[in-house]
Amino acid sequence: MASLDIRSLLVFSAIFRVILIVYGEWQDAHMEVRYTDVDYLVFSDAAALMAVGDSPYKRTTYRYSPLLAFLLIPNSYIHRSWGKFLFSASDILVGYFIYYILKLRKVPENMCNYSVMAWLFNPFTFTIGTRGNCEPIVCALILWIVICLLKGNVLQSAFWYGLVVHFRIYPIIYSIPIILVLDPNFFPSDQKPVLRNWSAVKGERPKARSGWHNLHYLFKSIFTWNRLIFGLVSGLVFLFCTGLFYCLYEWEFLHEAMLYHLTRTDPRHNFSIYFYHIYLHYGHDTSVVEKLISFLPQFLVQLVLIFCFAQDLPFCIFVQTVAFVAFNKVITAQYFVWFFCLLPLILPWSKMKLRWDGLSCILLWIGAQTHWLMWGYLLEFKGKNVFLQLWAASLLFLAANIYILVMIIRNHKYASVFKALEYANSKKAAKLEIVGNRAVAEYIISSRITEIQILRVKKLIGSMAKTCISNPFRLQFHTAATFS
Repeated sequence: MASLDIRSLLVFSAIFRVILIVYGEWQDAHMEVRYTDVDYLVFSDAAALMAVGDSPYKRTTYRYSPLLAFLLIPNSYIHRSWGKFLFSASDILVGYFIYYILKLRKVPENMCNYSVMAWLFNPFTFTIGTRGNCEPIVCALILWIVICLLKGNVLQSAFWYGLVVHFRIYPIIYSIPIILVLDPNFFPSDQKPVLRNWSAVKGERPKARSGWHNLHYLFKSIFTWNRLIFGLVSGLVFLFCTGLFYCLYEWEFLHEAMLYHLTRTDPRHNFSIYFYHIYLHYGHDTSVVEKLISFLPQFLVQLVLIFCFAQDLPFCIFVQTVAFVAFNKVITAQYFVWFFCLLPLILPWSKMKLRWDGLSCILLWIGAQTHWLMWGYLLEFKGKNVFLQLWAASLLFLAANIYILVMIIRNHKYASVFKALEYANSKKAAKLEIVGNRAVAEYIISSRITEIQILRVKKLIGSMAKTCISNPFRLQFHTAATFS
């Protein structure tokens, strides 16, 4: 791996994705099964409408921000695959951001490269962008927000967070852990936060804090400068984008791009355990109690994960995303990319070995998904009545996700991303004290001192022994003639 650096990985990945895009064009033209995602056709049609001044929402099933259609306007003027190249470039950018985040935390080079490869050469990820799905853009924005937070740029992170929540509503679940990590002990108003390096936490386990302690502390010190800035700026950016497009496209935009995703009930089969219930009751009025019951498990799991792991921000948002997808009312394959982009950020802190635990988790997840796809194929293409079996396969897939999530949590080496202010200040003070004492000792040794002054030096060394270490410079006391 030493001979294959990050630049080689990114270049090879880019070439590989270009080949897949070209192959996709050929398959679309010569084969019955298309390579291009059907959503990409929706994006392109909406962009074509926007290019001539019409509303993108005249294209049925376009349920995204107008920003996406705007980005794909060159599809109508340059080439229909423009969007695929844009999404694949975002895919490559995600790989670089993963590398950059790990290097910020002083992860060794070989571990960084392996972690980046877990994203760049994952079949789920390199096909999602080349088939024309927009999720890599969202993944890149989320990782950029993490980078801004790690570097202490709260204002930048707030701007991009407001934008990404407008672009794709699901990152709203990261708001509480971000607010929690903007702790005044980590983010003092007068200085940058201090990152905890990978080597510093190797084999360590931070002090455990209960969720109730975190909750109490949050309400006690919630109104800090950084938290107010983050909340205010991100909220204003979100409201500005939403208000702007509401003025342009009115209720149609608000319903299709925002409210639809909050109230979505898809009667078509998908990985969610709720699909069968939705299918049986589709078209009937659903009571508020039923809606709350389906939402409650997801909400409770999110709260538990947030208040247990918020200090380890990358790990927290990873387990949050896995749980959010697993318990969601609608699950499609593109949702898996949401947590695949975060998985490489936690790999260097995992005690799980690829052989056997890691491999067994991978095979279990693929096996549960393949089992579901088998029943989905019989229903979709063969027209067989296997709804009950498909629902049982969804239950099995949920169980597999929960088991893997528990395994990941148990094998993770918990590490606060930032050093607490008290810890950082004490280390800095100790360092300054040692450097200061060394300077005093070197000055004394290099000076011509008398025998009386030696007594003062002995007192100095005595005070140093109490505050630092015993006679740290191994000074030998002789007569004044010796020093002269």
